[in-house]
Amino acid sequence: MGVGTFSQIYIQVVFAVKGRNSLIKSDWEEELFKYITGIVQNKGQKMLAINGMPDHIHFLIGMKPSCCLSDLVREIKKSSNLFINENGFSKYKFEWQEGYGAFSYSHSALDNVIKYINNQKEHHRTKTFKEEYKDFLLKFQVEHKDEYLFKWIEDRFDQNS
Repeated sequence: MGVGTFSQIYIQVVFAVKGRNSLIKSDWEEELFKYITGIVQNKGQKMLAINGMPDHIHFLIGMKPSCCLSDLVREIKKSSNLFINENGFSKYKFEWQEGYGAFSYSHSALDNVIKYINNQKEHHRTKTFKEEYKDFLLKFQVEHKDEYLFKWIEDRFDQNS
């Protein structure tokens, strides 16, 4: 970036535990969030909010235009995967699902997005992750094919019925 270029891009990233298993436990999620925040900061980006549920996480970052989002997400997934498994946080092998959602926001929307992320636990009392994720895709008019979305736990049961 040249001298005199000032920019900040705000992105909410969402991704799930593989198979949407509820493996992220409340007794170690805070350590995971701190670890992921460290990765984001080490890459020179700004963590604005991070939270999640046992089966998925959300975070909002202020990103510099020189940052490659797909590389950042790949690094976060790979490193946090190792972090969880090496610390023995989960009694099952922990893995993130392939893929992620990324949604951009204007500066004026940040307070609402931060509140939304911070209130994840409350929010999911009334809405499943599947409903939430599909709402994001519709709200942001993201073209998608349902078969390419995360593998949902309930889909595995549907196939067996």
